[in-house]
Amino acid sequence: MNLVDWDFAVTVGSRVAGPGPDVTPEEAAAAVVELREGAERSTPLVRDFTGLHAEAGTAPVLVVDRTGWLRANADGFSKILSPVVDRLIEKKGPPSAFAEAVGTRVTGAEVGLMLGFLSSKVLGQFDPFHDPYGRLLLVAPNIVHVEREIGADPTDFRLWVCLHEETHRVQFTANPWLGSHLLAQMHAVADTIEPSALLDGLRRGAEVLRGGNASVLDLVSTPEQKEILDRVTGVMSLLEGHADVVMDGVGPTVIPSVAEIRTKFNQRRKGAGSLDKLLRRLLGLDAKMAQYRDGAVFVRHVVDKVGMEEFNAVWSGPETLPSKAEISDPDAWVARVL
Repeated sequence: MNLVDWDFAVTVGSRVAGPGPDVTPEEAAAAVVELREGAERSTPLVRDFTGLHAEAGTAPVLVVDRTGWLRANADGFSKILSPVVDRLIEKKGPPSAFAEAVGTRVTGAEVGLMLGFLSSKVLGQFDPFHDPYGRLLLVAPNIVHVEREIGADPTDFRLWVCLHEETHRVQFTANPWLGSHLLAQMHAVADTIEPSALLDGLRRGAEVLRGGNASVLDLVSTPEQKEILDRVTGVMSLLEGHADVVMDGVGPTVIPSVAEIRTKFNQRRKGAGSLDKLLRRLLGLDAKMAQYRDGAVFVRHVVDKVGMEEFNAVWSGPETLPSKAEISDPDAWVARVL
């Protein structure tokens, strides 16, 4: 049984996303080659800067279009939601074939609307839940669109994006427990939400994209759910902040225009219709992206205070990860862990 018709979600999402910027076949081929080379080039750069050792070539690098990103994420979400499906069957039994067909079609349309919007914004993503070692996705149309929009040097911008996403690959590959821990937290959240409430949340998310004021986080109301969400927020803040620190730290040695890129990219994040604003509205948490920025502040503060080698104690296990509160108070983390 499925809660969502994932194939239909991809179909709807692809229509919402559109094809991306106009490029010639030669430009498209050159972008694919340069992104693959950038990902490969990033591996030793990230290793040398972070001190984290992740075997090269373990996760495939996929340069995809928007539909490719949609399919990958539909596959990932179907795995994450599988515990909810199992719980639904345990509590209510399987629905009739007709009810399942109609219900999954409706939720497929709602999920497709959300994923389609996101697929036109995301530049890259490391999927740690893809067997056996994850996979690195680079969304070529979106990268080309942004580099044109901010007037960045294409070679510099593509390597800059690759550094960020390669850092995520290294985080999970050098620390194999991390993906399992994050997946367990997601399953824990899913297990506390009633299936009917989850379906309502999907519809609320679509309503937000149509201009409504609903919030998917309305589903997270119990102390147990909030505690889990705080743990996930702490982990995501760390991962995103660490990747930002690495891409900007490595950047000056290999990317001549990195300072200009960062300035223009940050200005773009503030623009109308940006991923920043979408996440704030969709998640009902205005501080979400601010927390990601706080992650970079956390990493820089700890590294400046104790050095990168001591900072890497953060990757020892779940117990050494910063809490949401410690992200805003890095000295508290240093006192507790170091």
